Order: sequence, then structure tokens, then C-alpha cells
Amino acid sequence: MCSPYRPASPRLCRLRRIFTAIGRTSCREAKGSPSRERAEVGAGPPGNAVAGPGPAVDHRPVDTVEIRLLEKADAVVIAEAFAALGWPGKTVAQYERYLADQEAGRRLIFVATLGEVFAGYVTVEWISGYRPFREQSIPEITDLNVLPPYRRRHVATALVDAAEAAIAERSPTAGIGVGLYADYGPAHLMYLARGYRPDGRGITYQAETVAPGTTVRVDDDLVLMMSRQLGKAAAS
Repeated sequence: MCSPYRPASPRLCRLRRIFTAIGRTSCREAKGSPSRERAEVGAGPPGNAVAGPGPAVDHRPVDTVEIRLLEKADAVVIAEAFAALGWPGKTVAQYERYLADQEAGRRLIFVATLGEVFAGYVTVEWISGYRPFREQSIPEITDLNVLPPYRRRHVATALVDAAEAAIAERSPTAGIGVGLYADYGPAHLMYLARGYRPDGRGITYQAETVAPGTTVRVDDDLVLMMSRQLGKAAAS
């Protein structure tokens, strides 16, 4: 059933009903696709994309990923899952802020579960913090994270499928950012395979384009912004 909290528009309720089907379908279709499986390593440090080699994991495909919107009870569950990995910054307060953003219509947060077990999440920011996207009204997919046991098992594909389906209801274009050090290599492969291409403005640091000759730190804030045309764009 549709969530009792805002925004509870008919459009959002309808999207929510189809997210489970999206997740299950994408997992079945992705089996046997080496390029996608290599791309979906999962999440590492905080950032705009999946990253990090992580510990040894079970790479068998997941058959029943369910995708739903973030709920109040998820804040503690998600924060505890990342605290157990020693990842900083992923606190209960962060997910409570995310929920407030979702209720206010500023952001959507999709949560992936297998049964009752949390596996990962991704967010959609309707108003991007990156000025070129913001000026073109391009929503941005951000903060894609998959727990190590579920990496390379098509959870990330299901999450991005849901994010793109939501964006397609409002925009013909989806934006995303990807870090530039080696841990983000699998994310590069995944986004390229999905049709994302650099936006042509060079690299950014903290959402600002880096000018020639500038010295910047290579960390999670050093990002290449990318975008892709979604299916509805071709039909419009």
C-alpha cells in the first residue's frame, strides 16, 4: 500500500507499486551478463556512486530483490548496517534528514531488501546540487550504496532501475556523478553500460567545475558528472 507520509500523490503511489516488479525483473534479466556483473561491486566510502573492493562476497545472483521507498524505521537499520562496516558519516540523523526531504518532495530514497533484510539504497535529488543539472532541471541519482554481501548480485541494477523509472515520470534525462579514483572503477563500467556519458564540462570538486591548473584532492568529492537520455525521451 502507499506510504501514509507525504508526498502521497497518485503518481508516487503508482510508482511505488511497480518498484518491486522492476527489481525482480532486472535481477532475472541481468543473469548471464558479465559486463553488468563486473560493474556491480557495491558501495565503499560515502560518495555519489558504488565503489570499493570490500571483503570476499557471494556473487550468486539475487532472485527476489524488492525495492520500496524509505520508511521511518529504516533510519536505525541502515545506520547500524553501515556502522558495522566502520563507514563514517552514515548516521541515523542522515537518514532522518533523507526522510524529511522525501516527505517535503525534495528527494526520493529507494531501499533494496531481500525479504526483511536490508541490502542497499539509492536516492534521487529532484534539484541537483550541480549547477548545470539544476539549470536544465535534470534530477540527479546520488548516494548509491550496496552492502558487501550483496555486491555483484544485481542489487545496484535494481536500485538504479527504480531511480530511473521515477525520474522518467518527470524528466527525459537522468544525471549521476561518479568518483575518479580506482575504487569507483566498477561504477564507471556500470554507468557506461547503462548509457551514461560525461556531460562535457570536465571534472568537478564539491559540485564545482575544476579550472585548468587547479590542484585538488583526490577523494570522494572529485567527481565526473554524467547523464543519459531515458526511454521516454525517444518517444517524446
